[in-house]
Amino acid sequence: MLYIVSTPIGNLKDITLRAIEVLKSVDLIACEDTRHTKILLDHYQISAHTTSYFQHNRLQKEGYLLGLLKEGKSVALVSDAGTPGVLDPGYQLINLALQNNIEVTVIPGATALVAALVLSGKPAYNFYFAGFLPPKSGSKRNRLKVLAEIGSTIVFYESCHRILATLEAIQEVFLEKEVVLVREVTKKFEEVKRGSAKELYKHFKEHKPRGEFVVII
Repeated sequence: MLYIVSTPIGNLKDITLRAIEVLKSVDLIACEDTRHTKILLDHYQISAHTTSYFQHNRLQKEGYLLGLLKEGKSVALVSDAGTPGVLDPGYQLINLALQNNIEVTVIPGATALVAALVLSGKPAYNFYFAGFLPPKSGSKRNRLKVLAEIGSTIVFYESCHRILATLEAIQEVFLEKEVVLVREVTKKFEEVKRGSAKELYKHFKEHKPRGEFVVII
């Protein structure tokens, strides 16, 4: 069995009892970063074996993990935070397991996009998740122009290093439309800022942006 296990996105208490139970019972935990996952495992006194599985070693590790699953071993897949398979290589292992008739199940839990969306107060009955925007300014603006035509709430992730450039691009495309930035959701310095892209740009120009952002338009 391959278990897709959601882990906390910040606060270590945001984990389900079922997730703890599964992580204690499996033969191996495949982690995006074993050092990061160790913090969670130590907190809940989980002594399971771990191995790294991330974008740059996935081709080497997939054969190993698939072999274990074919032997009847149980493997839990976790990302650094949230639900595996969303913007990480986890979906490739999941598809590989399905192609080889390995049983797969999910242990649902935290995910930053849903937490930020409901916290924003924007319509959540019809939304589009855009992942990360392209880093280059021209491609970023073109992507935003396409998103502007969708006609629903737009949600995407952005790093603190690119948030100012992204706000500039949003201002060009969406003008005075209200934007919500959710930073470090569930963590100690959780922050929600609302305003036009121009207003938010001014704020974070004066206050150095830190952490990871979820952007809602």
